[in-house]
Amino acid sequence: MAASLRQPPVVEAFGGGGFRIDGVRWEGSILILDDTVRTWPVHALADLAPDHLHDVLSAPLEQVELVLLGTGPATTIAPRPIREGLKAANLGLEVMSTPEACRMYNFLAGEGRRVAAALIAV
Repeated sequence: MAASLRQPPVVEAFGGGGFRIDGVRWEGSILILDDTVRTWPVHALADLAPDHLHDVLSAPLEQVELVLLGTGPATTIAPRPIREGLKAANLGLEVMSTPEACRMYNFLAGEGRRVAAALIAV
């Protein structure tokens, strides 16, 4: 029996308050976890709370090893509760602007890495 090959979604474009992923327009911020795209109710980094990452924090380690946090148009530091929560869950965190996070997600997911992307829309 042949193993199924992963087909992670590809972030094709971003801007105008949303994203185009695999040809589909998503308005607002998004969370990509376990190769699934979902809307994410975070409009700015100041809104981000640990509850917004509940699905990531409760995911099995086989689904995610690293979280990319796209902080909007500019890179800034993640709130302490976010950093501490991910560390307690043994998950890596990389914080960067949303455009950088989109490019990094595509690269890492394309290499087969189990990466989650929490992307604030720009």
